[in-house]
Amino acid sequence: MKIKTALISVSDKRNLKPLLNILKKNKVKIISSGGTYKEIKKLKFDCIEVSEFTNSPEILEGRVKTLHPKIHAGILNKRDSKLHLKDLKVNNFENIDLVVVNFYPFENTLKNTNNHSKIIENIDVGGPTMVRSAAKNYKDVAVITSSEQYAELIDELNKLKGSTSLEFRERLSRIAFTETAYYDSIISDYFNKITNTNFPKKKVLYGNLIETLRYGENPHQESGIYSRKSEMDIKQIHGKQLSYNNYNDIFAALAISKSLPKKVGTVIVKHANPCGVSIKKNHLESYRSALACDPVSAFGGIISCNFKITKILAIELSKQFLEVIIANSFDTNALKILKKKKNLRLIDATNYKVNGDLKHISINNEILIQSEDLKKFNNKDFKIVSKRKPTLKEMKNLIFAFNICRNVKSNAIVLASDETTAGIGSGQPSRLDSCKIAINKMKEFTKSNENLVAASDAFFPFVDGIEKLIQSGVQAVIQPSGSIRDKEIIKFANETDTVLVFSKTRHFKH
Repeated sequence: MKIKTALISVSDKRNLKPLLNILKKNKVKIISSGGTYKEIKKLKFDCIEVSEFTNSPEILEGRVKTLHPKIHAGILNKRDSKLHLKDLKVNNFENIDLVVVNFYPFENTLKNTNNHSKIIENIDVGGPTMVRSAAKNYKDVAVITSSEQYAELIDELNKLKGSTSLEFRERLSRIAFTETAYYDSIISDYFNKITNTNFPKKKVLYGNLIETLRYGENPHQESGIYSRKSEMDIKQIHGKQLSYNNYNDIFAALAISKSLPKKVGTVIVKHANPCGVSIKKNHLESYRSALACDPVSAFGGIISCNFKITKILAIELSKQFLEVIIANSFDTNALKILKKKKNLRLIDATNYKVNGDLKHISINNEILIQSEDLKKFNNKDFKIVSKRKPTLKEMKNLIFAFNICRNVKSNAIVLASDETTAGIGSGQPSRLDSCKIAINKMKEFTKSNENLVAASDAFFPFVDGIEKLIQSGVQAVIQPSGSIRDKEIIKFANETDTVLVFSKTRHFKH
């Protein structure tokens, strides 16, 4: 399809000159408006302003300029339809064969202002309308929606001597409809947020492809990672390509790391479950304590440090086989040491923040949505129900253990001492089994039950679970209330002189 007339209206005015050169070479008439018209003239290319082309002025402060029958008839008419050709002739309209449009920067506007009026004015109407028209009529019209596509268009016009192929136009049409859908989805999301509508009748999700991964959880599964931003807040600075499972573990580790005190804490994750966590202030001691919780599971795991990694810790980390190390940056000497391991992935998570956006899980044709469990714990969230009251140190340990516990797959039990995990039992159908696993881990590795506390992500339905913990040396227990046997649990705690604290909220993680 020969291009004779092009309409150009872009917010992103970069790299226009090469595009204008190829259009001039092929004697294409150019129509434009507003700032784009001025830019084209500034670059010393011929151009007809939209208002001159339509014989209708821009009105409403530029809100209405390309919304005109002459524009849309020129784009939408079917070239092989006698009826359409007749309508064009009667109205003295002409074909538009190429539409080059990118939209008002609504997404960037959201980043830069909270001013609702400015945000509304950056909702593009004419641009998406022209793009949809051109994309619908791809059999006759080519549509470009990004400056990144200029090189492809130039190659196509050079190859086909000023024409475009149907295959080329069809591919651009697919991209164009995705672009308008993406644009509208961001607007929809904005209005849902300002009206506090988490669960509208129709839900639109959007994302940018970050990369296509080698495979999913297993080699026969396809996989990719998307972000609601143009790029992720984590940055890989070394190592081989991340896998689906790596990303799953990274986000599990960061969820815990970012819930810890600022610039403190080491988290070791394996298969999306923590196998060691410590918030000791000395970073080297914190790492060693977290590793001691379960060094066997830590082999081939992921470590997330909620601080900057320096040379001393890097030397220690290099002794362990790890898949990924995450940190709030690395100093130069640490990088030199860790980069000696060619395949070790190093992730800078300085800019990563766990926000309050909704969490989505897709299953077949369905999507489960919920708000994230980001509750910040303080003493008011808990009720001491035992006769023996916890010391200040015990209470800090209990809250630390409970915070880690909510990031462990249910049923979850966490043993802790000195704000370091001593044993973790995860993902068991029976809470009693999780207790046994946590105790066995402690006996096998840390071998210490001094000042030991335990956290459970839900209530104990029977006394047997808490009994097992107390027999292993646990002196204080924290759990959500809600069991019909809560009174029995309290009675048992009092009989054994054990601290028992009830949480006012439950924290399952399935």
